[in-house]
Amino acid sequence: MLTLRARTALLALVTVLAGCSATGDDEPSPVDACGSRIAVLGPLSGDSADFGGNIYDGARLAFDQYAAAHPDCPVDLVDFDSQGDPKQAPALAQRIVDDPRIVGVIGPGFSGEAEAALPILDQGGVTTITTSATRTELSARGWPTFHRLVGNDAAQGRAAGWYIDQVLGGTAVFVVDDGSAYGRGLADEVVDRLGAKVVQRATVAARATDFGAVVGQVRSADADVVFYGGYYAEAGRLLRQLRAGAVAATFVAGDGVKADGFLHAAGDAAADDVVITCPCLPPERAGEQFPQHYRDSFGREPGTNSAESYDAARVFLAGIRAGHGDRAGMEAFVDAYDGPGVTTRIAWTSSGELVSSSVSVWAFRVRQGLFVAERAIPAS
Repeated sequence: MLTLRARTALLALVTVLAGCSATGDDEPSPVDACGSRIAVLGPLSGDSADFGGNIYDGARLAFDQYAAAHPDCPVDLVDFDSQGDPKQAPALAQRIVDDPRIVGVIGPGFSGEAEAALPILDQGGVTTITTSATRTELSARGWPTFHRLVGNDAAQGRAAGWYIDQVLGGTAVFVVDDGSAYGRGLADEVVDRLGAKVVQRATVAARATDFGAVVGQVRSADADVVFYGGYYAEAGRLLRQLRAGAVAATFVAGDGVKADGFLHAAGDAAADDVVITCPCLPPERAGEQFPQHYRDSFGREPGTNSAESYDAARVFLAGIRAGHGDRAGMEAFVDAYDGPGVTTRIAWTSSGELVSSSVSVWAFRVRQGLFVAERAIPAS
């Protein structure tokens, strides 16, 4: 019996063959797909707007380039601001499903909102490509419309644990998480990798401002490394208070902390002994002159996941050019996609994960107020 992915792939093939022009052109006519919409779903305002802005602007660059090259076939980029709140995500997902012109979503941005939105988007047949929701279990829920364009937390957690063990030589690791789907999941992976080297673990509340109790626990544990699973605003406040409390342990955190907001919140405390991991390519290493095009368009350097979002947008726009103005056709097109992006070779497994050869995890150090790529680290 054909799986849903196989059935939609067959439908897409029939659609493409039926759409080929009578003149013998190689490219199918995109007439029916013109006027389609692609949505960005993520935190575009609020405490996590740094991430959402990076994602939106990466997609915006791809759409601006497309519009300049294909003025005869307009495609709209529409935004749905979740503020990173899982409680807002279901209503936004339903609005997307209710608009038949939306044939794809770049997002959801965070793992918690992804868990809330993806069942609705999948039921509506809307293809999603997330460039930042890394919770490992998202690809195990049986959502055929789900695709991820970065490594998951299993890959990042193993890599972070390896770095703490092999590069930092950590022997007494204190693990803190914010209790979120992302933060707790990533922290779990680090604990699994490090085993007995984890001396203690604590959970803090999202949006917390007073970390005095945790600082005292870290100091009492005589930790030489603190790993934090969560997002940048709380991470910056935690680090500032650790340093004020005379805790000199190296501070390690995941991709949810790789944002300018962390540097602002941490202040001078971010200057020393900070390592950030990310299952993403350093944006300055993206191909096809992406960094220069981004600077020309926005007057600043690309941020975390900007290049991955650019790749996701170009996959959807390629689907539009192939004539897929319907959700089933776009889903089959994305499932079968295999080609180079500016970040990596883009091809997915049957569960929507990037093929293993396309996954990379990097370690970054904070240097003079910037996240500087230090090295790629093993993801297994």
